[in-house]
Amino acid sequence: MTTQLAGGVVLIGWPQLLLASGFVFVTGALALWMQLGLTKDLAIGAARTYIQLLLLGVVLGWAFQADRWYWVVGILGIMTVAAARIILKRAPDAPAGLFLAAVTSMAVTGITVTFAVTGLVIGADPWYSPRYVIPIAGMVLGNSMTGIALSLERVFSDLDSRADEVLAMSALGATAWEAAHPSIRTALRAGLIPAINSMAAAGIVFIPGMMTGQILAGADPLEATKYQIVVMLMVAAAEVIGAVIAVLMSYKRRFTPDGVFLEKGLRD
Repeated sequence: MTTQLAGGVVLIGWPQLLLASGFVFVTGALALWMQLGLTKDLAIGAARTYIQLLLLGVVLGWAFQADRWYWVVGILGIMTVAAARIILKRAPDAPAGLFLAAVTSMAVTGITVTFAVTGLVIGADPWYSPRYVIPIAGMVLGNSMTGIALSLERVFSDLDSRADEVLAMSALGATAWEAAHPSIRTALRAGLIPAINSMAAAGIVFIPGMMTGQILAGADPLEATKYQIVVMLMVAAAEVIGAVIAVLMSYKRRFTPDGVFLEKGLRD
């Protein structure tokens, strides 16, 4: 039996939530049958999904009630640091010591895009309204994190694949920027592909998550569409800003202070 609130929202109870876990059991059984070696990872992922999202629901409910700017800023800071750590794990070819670049790119992206959307587009009042700022920041950081990680991974892997060319350019007097520029361009293009593909497919191949959530919550489909357009555009901007900052702060770590490319045998 379902419970329906005003506005058409259907509440999901604990029995229904446990019933939905059947999808995970079916997936795990198939992975076990096919000997994919992913059953343990799937179980851990499902457990983390339950724990992390339920904790998030509790924290958000508390933050909405507290309605204090310093709590909002603190939550955004934790999200930013966590995103930076995930970025470094997703870029195994990146050299050590890029935490500052990852944090900076995420922080600038999160602050710029989040408050541009909540302040200028949505007009949230007060400016730190947790009901708007935290969810928007989560979407900004989560999506830009993917673009930044892809860009960082690609710029260093591309530099390594072009090692002979980069060394030759450096020997002929090219600066680190001139030698690395083709790899930087390749990396930024790779980081933007997910956002471009999402914008191209939205509304035809799939219905985006925020729009789906608002429609399920009883919002008018056209109004939900407007919000989703804002989200898609802000995500694209966030990926560009974050990827550019991260790559420009990081690429020189493959070069000496004099601009000489560091081959694999010469790195720390």
